[in-house]
Amino acid sequence: MNRGLILKFENLLQLRGACRQLRTLSYRKVSRAQWKSVQSSAHPVGSVLLYPHFWQEDKSISIALSQRRHLATKEETKKKKKKMLLIKGEVEIRQKMTVEELARAMGKDIDHIYEVLLYTDIDLNSLEPDSILYEDHIKLIVKKSGMKYKSAKLKEEKERENTDAVKRPPADPAVLTPRPPVVTILGHVDHGKTTLLDSLRKTQVAAMEAGGITQHIGAFLVHLPSGEKITFLDTPGHAAFSAMRARGTHVTDIVILVVAAEDGVMQQTIESIQHAKNAGVPLILAINKCDKPEADPERVKKELLAYDVVCEEFGGDVQAVNISALKGENLMVLAEATVALAEMLELKADATGLVEGTVIESRKDKGKGPVTTAIIQRGTLRKGCVLVAGKTWAKVRFMFDENGKAVDAASPGIPVEIMGWKDVPSAGDEVLEVESEQRAHEVVAWRTYVEQQEKLKKDVEVIEAKQKEHRVEYEKKHQQLAHLTWRQRKAVLYKANKHVMFLKPKEKTEMDKNVLSVIVKGDVDGSVEAILNILDSYDADSECKLDVVHFGMGDISESDISLAEAFNGVIFGFSVKAHENIKQLAAKKGIKIKLHSIIYKLVDDLKEELNSRLPPSVVENTIGEASVLNIFSVTVGKNKIPVAGCRVQKGLLDKKMKFKLIRKRDVIWKGSLSSLKHLKDDVQVIKAGMDCGLSLDKNIEFNIGDEIICYEEKEVPQTTSWDPGF
Repeated sequence: MNRGLILKFENLLQLRGACRQLRTLSYRKVSRAQWKSVQSSAHPVGSVLLYPHFWQEDKSISIALSQRRHLATKEETKKKKKKMLLIKGEVEIRQKMTVEELARAMGKDIDHIYEVLLYTDIDLNSLEPDSILYEDHIKLIVKKSGMKYKSAKLKEEKERENTDAVKRPPADPAVLTPRPPVVTILGHVDHGKTTLLDSLRKTQVAAMEAGGITQHIGAFLVHLPSGEKITFLDTPGHAAFSAMRARGTHVTDIVILVVAAEDGVMQQTIESIQHAKNAGVPLILAINKCDKPEADPERVKKELLAYDVVCEEFGGDVQAVNISALKGENLMVLAEATVALAEMLELKADATGLVEGTVIESRKDKGKGPVTTAIIQRGTLRKGCVLVAGKTWAKVRFMFDENGKAVDAASPGIPVEIMGWKDVPSAGDEVLEVESEQRAHEVVAWRTYVEQQEKLKKDVEVIEAKQKEHRVEYEKKHQQLAHLTWRQRKAVLYKANKHVMFLKPKEKTEMDKNVLSVIVKGDVDGSVEAILNILDSYDADSECKLDVVHFGMGDISESDISLAEAFNGVIFGFSVKAHENIKQLAAKKGIKIKLHSIIYKLVDDLKEELNSRLPPSVVENTIGEASVLNIFSVTVGKNKIPVAGCRVQKGLLDKKMKFKLIRKRDVIWKGSLSSLKHLKDDVQVIKAGMDCGLSLDKNIEFNIGDEIICYEEKEVPQTTSWDPGF
C-alpha cells in the first residue's frame, strides 16, 4: 500500500477521534449542542491535511474549537423563551386602570388596546388614553392579547385623618365686645346705591366705575359725625351679579334696600328682597331720587306690600327713609336709623383668639400678587397671622383699609385688604386662622384630597352611566345581527368600525366649525364668576356649541394667546388690559381679544361672535306668480314635452331665476325652466298681465289651476336664540 495513502488514513482517524472527544465534552456541558462551522484564519482546514505529521490529539481539539463556535444550546434557548413569556405574559391588573396604564403594564402601545376593543361594547370614539377601564374589560383585553393576568395586591389604605380647620365653639358672653354693624346696600341697577355710599363716604367711587355701574363688590368703613362706625358692602345691581348679592347678605347684619322713587320695584329689587329673607336679615327701605318731579314714594311702599315688605306706617317693622343720594338729603336720618337698628340687634363679637372671617372679594394685583378683601368676624387680625381660605393659605404680610392705607390690626366688623396669599381664594370662602404654616399645609392638603375624592366619585358615576347606555346600544346592535354566522357578523362589524380602527386618539380632537371656544379673564374673582354664571345659562348648543376652555384673573398673557390658538378661540377680558406686545402677538396669530369694562357690552359682543359661527339661513324671495290656464305638448325629436300656457298674476317671471310648481298648496317640483316663450318668441322676462308658454327642466304633467312661482334664494345671517336675560 502506498505510504502516502496510509498517512492520509491515519490523519482521518485522528480527526475523527478529535471530533468524538469534542462532541463528548460538549454533551457533558449541555445536551443537544448547536454548532456553526466557522473558517479560522489562524488554522485553516487545509493546513491539517497538508501537514498531517504535526497533527496531535490535543491540537486537533483546539483547532476544532476554533473552527466551530458554540453559540447557544436549543435547551437554553427554550428555557430563556419560556421564562420571558412568563414574565411578559402575566400582567398585573387592578379593578380600575386607565388605557395608558394598561398599555404600559402589558408592554404594548395604546393603539394595540384600541385594536383589541374594536369588536367589544366599548365606544372607541369616547375613549381617551386617560379613560378608565373596568376589571371585566381589562381581563378581556389581556386574554385577547394572548396573555395571562393576576390581580395586584391591594394596599390596605388607612382611612385618612381629617385635618381640616374648623370654627371655634361659641365664645363666652363675658368676653364679647360691641362691633360695627355690617350693612349691605342692595337694589336694582342704576337706582343710586353707589351714589348713596359715595355721599356717605365723601369719595367718588361712581366716577371710577365704568358706565356708572358697580362692577364688583366693595367693603367700606364709614365714620359718622356721632363717632359711630358702619361697615358698608356695596354690591352690583346688574342682573349678572346675582351670586355676589347673595354672598353679601350672608355676612351682613342689616340690608338697606334702595328703590328709585320714579321707577318703583324692579327685577333686582325683588331678587334683593328674596336674598335678605333667605339670610334672615332685617331691612331698611331707602327710597332714593325723591328730589325728582316724577318721584312717588307712596307708590313704592304700596308696591313692596306685594313682597311682604311692610313699612312702619302700614303697621310693619320696616323703617322707610326718603332720600336724595345725589343732593345728600336725609342721609344722616338713614345712618341714624341704621345705628338704631344695630343697637336693637346688640351686635357683639369676640376680639380674642384665632381669627375668623369671610372673603368678600379676591383679585390678582400686578404689584401685590393675590389680594383679598375680607370682613373679620371674630378675633383680631395682625401681620404674621397664618390664614387658610378654600384651598389656599396666607401669611399676612400687609393689610390695607378701603383707602389703601396700611393698618396693623383689624378687629371684628372691620373690612380689610389682605396681602400674602399663595393663590387667589374664591369670594365667599371662609377665612380661618391656624397655628402655623405646617398646619396650613395640612388643611389645604386635606381640602384638596376631599375635592379630588368627590370629583372622582362624580366621574365614576358619569362613566358608569355612559357605559351602561353604550352597552344597551351594543346589545341592540348584536340582536340585529343574531341571525348571521360569526364570520358574517365579524365582517359587518369590521365594515362599520373600519374608520375607527385607524383613528388615533390625537386625531379625534379635530376643530369643529360650529364651536365657539372662549377664554375669560377678569379683574377680580366675582367678575369672572358673574360672567361664568351668564355662560352657564347658554342653551343653544344645537345651533353653536359654547366651550369655556379657560378662565382666570389678571391681564391677558402669552399663555392665553397660545391656548386661544390651540382651540381656535376668542379671548374675552373684563376690566383687564392687554399690553402692546400681547396685542401684536395676537394679531400675528389671528387671535381675537375682546376687552370690555361693562358687563352687558361683553355679552353683546359674545352674542355677535356666536352669530358669526352660525351658518346663514336661506330665504326664498318671491319675484312673480303665474297660474296655468291651458295645457298642451310639443314634440321635440321623439319626445313629447309638456307645455303650460300661463298668465302672470303678480310681479314677473325671469328665466334665470328658480321656479317651483304648486298644486293644491303642495310643492310638486323645484328647478329651472327649459324654455319660456311669448307667442312664438323666446323671451327672458314676462311681466304681470302677460301670457306665456313654459316648459320645465323635468318631464312633469301640468294641471289647470297649478301655480308657477318665480323666486330667488338669499342667504340671511342667523342670530342665536340664546337670551341671557338682559
